[in-house]
Amino acid sequence: MPVDEPMPAPTTLRQRRRAAATQEILDTAESHIAEHGAVALSLRAVARSLGMTVQALYHYFPSRDALVTALVEKAHSDLADAVQTAVDTTTEVGAVPRLVAAAEGYRRWAVTRPEHFKLIYGTPLRSYAAPAGGPSTQAVLRMSAVFERELFAGYTRAQLAAADTPALSPPLLAYLEQLSPQGQESLPPAATSLLLSAWGHLHGLVVLEVFGHTSFLGDHQAEIFRMAMRNMAEEIHGRIPHA
Repeated sequence: MPVDEPMPAPTTLRQRRRAAATQEILDTAESHIAEHGAVALSLRAVARSLGMTVQALYHYFPSRDALVTALVEKAHSDLADAVQTAVDTTTEVGAVPRLVAAAEGYRRWAVTRPEHFKLIYGTPLRSYAAPAGGPSTQAVLRMSAVFERELFAGYTRAQLAAADTPALSPPLLAYLEQLSPQGQESLPPAATSLLLSAWGHLHGLVVLEVFGHTSFLGDHQAEIFRMAMRNMAEEIHGRIPHA
């Protein structure tokens, strides 16, 4: 007979209250960033909004950096979720290719939450450095895996290895050989270079829009972005030989 897995221990009232308070602090800090920007974030301002003392807030986040790290991790995770959701809720039957849908999910999250996008991709906060690894890195890898899968769906490793790309220097080839965008099996160097180029194209257009540099396009920005993503996908796919 199969052995029943032990049931997880129930959380205590104290743990539930701490989790609820921590979430309320994060929600308040996110609202503060949305209204004032990340550079204006302070424990004192968050505590004041919650009607608590800074000393009490220290019980949940011992420093401003700890709070910023939690917000950065949440923003990366929310963005990765938005990209995955965009892919999961689209079909390619007479609609938008899944790769373009993923890109549009990325853009949509960024333009609707510009200050949170700037928190993770804008000017770094002075004296703050996000810890290496951890939830943020995992969220980025998860998002990268979505774009990798949708960009190269249907192609074999041999086809990806034979992609037509500009000559890569020996040092770059060696580096790309061991670089794994999704944290698992690495792509052939040619495919990795195409994926990085696609990321730069996509992200660059979103950054320009979030920072207001394409506002002259008005309500046409979404259409321009979709056209650019379609063209990018066609150009990359044109570099990969057919079976």
